[in-house]
Amino acid sequence: MQDNLQVNMDEFLPLRDVVFNTLRQAILTGELKPGERLMEIHLANRLGVSRTPIREAIRKLELEGLVIMIPRRGAEVAKITEKSLQDVLEVRRALDALSVELACERISEEELIQLKNACDEFEKATHTKDPKKIAKADVELHDIIVKATGNSRLVQMVNNLSEQMYRYRFEYIKDASKHQRLIDEHRVIYESIRNKDKTTASETAKLHIDNQETSVMEQIHSERKIK
Repeated sequence: MQDNLQVNMDEFLPLRDVVFNTLRQAILTGELKPGERLMEIHLANRLGVSRTPIREAIRKLELEGLVIMIPRRGAEVAKITEKSLQDVLEVRRALDALSVELACERISEEELIQLKNACDEFEKATHTKDPKKIAKADVELHDIIVKATGNSRLVQMVNNLSEQMYRYRFEYIKDASKHQRLIDEHRVIYESIRNKDKTTASETAKLHIDNQETSVMEQIHSERKIK
């Protein structure tokens, strides 16, 4: 268990939701690692709450696929598997390609300026070497593109994948050697959308996901060899 795990109180949310959000964020960012056991008493003591909201949070995390129940062992953080990675990124690849194509047609001048600024902010974030800040900047950049499509159903579908996607994105972003490639790909996507070049925008969006899948898959294989 990471020592820096702590509950982030929000006066507008019930305690069970605060605990759920805290544990989910810890899993998504790797503070709670894949395969780590989630012991109710230990988590309750760490977060300064009773076991009831911990139990409820674990149940919800299981429904989201972030936690699995092991017979005679209890709850543990779900591992990132090749199948789960491929399933999520396969869908996201198609949605991202569609998003940039629609953005080429529909993006406003104001959103175009926002996208350029988001590219700049992402590059600045990489200089901090803080994966959380980099991931946040990356999410904000891609959100601008999806919003620019003007398709509420597409926005909803992307949002439904966002939690699982964040977990894989975070693993990728932790590798500083990939930051320049991400910066370059973001710039190409921005330029393509600005020039209404659907082909280049779509191909780069797909490449963006393919590179992420390859990198995280390499990490999975590397961890398997170590074990």
